[in-house]
Amino acid sequence: MTVDTLRHPGPVPGSTAPHAPTLQAEAEQVRGDDVRTDWTRAEIAALFDLPFDELMFRAQTTHRAHHAAGQVQLCTLLSIKTGGCPEDCGYCNQSASAETELKASKLMDVRAVLQSAAQARDAGSQRFCMGAAWRNPKDKDMPAIIEMVQGVRQMGMETCMTLGMLTPAQAEQLAEAGLDYYNHNIDTSPEKYAEVITTRTFQDRLDTLENVREAGINVCCGGIVGMGETRADRVGFVHALATLPRHPESVPVNALVPVKGTVLGNMLADTPLAAIDDIEFVRTVAVARITMPLSMVRLSAGRESMSEATQALCFMAGANSIFTGDKLLTTGNAGDDKDAALLAKLGLVPMVGEEPMRKEKTCC
Repeated sequence: MTVDTLRHPGPVPGSTAPHAPTLQAEAEQVRGDDVRTDWTRAEIAALFDLPFDELMFRAQTTHRAHHAAGQVQLCTLLSIKTGGCPEDCGYCNQSASAETELKASKLMDVRAVLQSAAQARDAGSQRFCMGAAWRNPKDKDMPAIIEMVQGVRQMGMETCMTLGMLTPAQAEQLAEAGLDYYNHNIDTSPEKYAEVITTRTFQDRLDTLENVREAGINVCCGGIVGMGETRADRVGFVHALATLPRHPESVPVNALVPVKGTVLGNMLADTPLAAIDDIEFVRTVAVARITMPLSMVRLSAGRESMSEATQALCFMAGANSIFTGDKLLTTGNAGDDKDAALLAKLGLVPMVGEEPMRKEKTCC
């Protein structure tokens, strides 16, 4: 049976939600480069409302139409400048306003960063991501940043940076250095955003994404679920990404890792039921896959506390990228050996080579 012959069985009895698009319609919309960027919130809400098996079927069918089945991209994330960030993100222990024991550090030496990248490459990572706890990089830091990008690229790895907000000139510098991806998450829905962060706006996030696009760098942009948001917020989060003029090439979906001393870590310690449950998390991954069919959907923070079964469901839902290693910036991660064992158990293999990248500069 081909995708073209599949049909949606119809609305769920008793449901008042708008119909989710039929699978045939989805297949027609995503075939080739004809990717939808006009999703409505009602359509996305209807996807969330589907029976779980139907949602998973649609997500896996969409995934297989555009990505190699059974392959997972391995990525490594390194904190190249830790702590002391002036932003007040409620989830982040690197915020200067967080009451944690994390010590702020200066920008790492370039040689130390490249040594970590070489170790990641030897462990099987395809992409090396470097994150600095800044509101925005200073011009005096750019030469070292550029040297890091160039050094990692020379090792044959994809490069990714997350440095906070960027000016158009800084984005151009990174593009000239050969940066493959820039990560700048929108974090949550536009409506929820101000409850999580007050030191910059949702529009500030979008402005940096536009600067990155204009420079011809691929976009890595996702967010965090489990921050006490509603399903409507998760719909708004996916909608904001899926209606960008061009979908992010990478979409990391993080489960909040609550850290004591942060606003959200303290809140969830008092009201743990505000955290997202496993099935709802998987639904979020599946809806991201359906609405952004060409993107790499990355299962990111929070895997350390996820069961193998939950992670397996995320892969079935279309996640095809993970961060491996023992640490994600400052929080724990599953680790290389545990990841290798899980992938072997599931019959998944690390991705070899690059997914097609679309790095044309935008114009007009």
